[in-house]
Amino acid sequence: MDFLSMAKARYSVRKYKDTPVEAEKLQKILEAGRVAPTAKNGQPQRVYVLQSPEALEKAKEAARFYDAPVLLMVCADKDEAWVRQYDGMNSFQIDASIVTDHMMMQATELGLGSLWICWFQESVLREKFNLPDNIVPVNLLALGYADCEPASPERHSEKRKAL
Repeated sequence: MDFLSMAKARYSVRKYKDTPVEAEKLQKILEAGRVAPTAKNGQPQRVYVLQSPEALEKAKEAARFYDAPVLLMVCADKDEAWVRQYDGMNSFQIDASIVTDHMMMQATELGLGSLWICWFQESVLREKFNLPDNIVPVNLLALGYADCEPASPERHSEKRKAL
């Protein structure tokens, strides 16, 4: 499948099968995140793989992820990220989002469903997973086999036009 077809076919999954994600597929997804570009190649991302029942139970207190069997907590070390001199803009959120996107698209290519989650309680994640102050949770990425009908690629209407 070419990239544009895959991007159109990808959709947010909110119902997952109980089927575990194979270790080989998870490793490919993590590798896609590892090779993602970051500002000045700083690589500030820290990806926590949550898949044990205990870890997923802790995460449920911070976010809704629809019982996906794997949850990637995509964080960034704000002290290692590139900072723009002119205004002090720290690139950690952008870097972590590029990493998240690479992993999400790799999951799609491997036949897995995903859900990019930004609606979570950062303080709960910090407490439950003992995150130091410099490690900031940016996104969550739920992964698993979809247990629902795929969304129509036609949902990407022509109304979305580049300027």
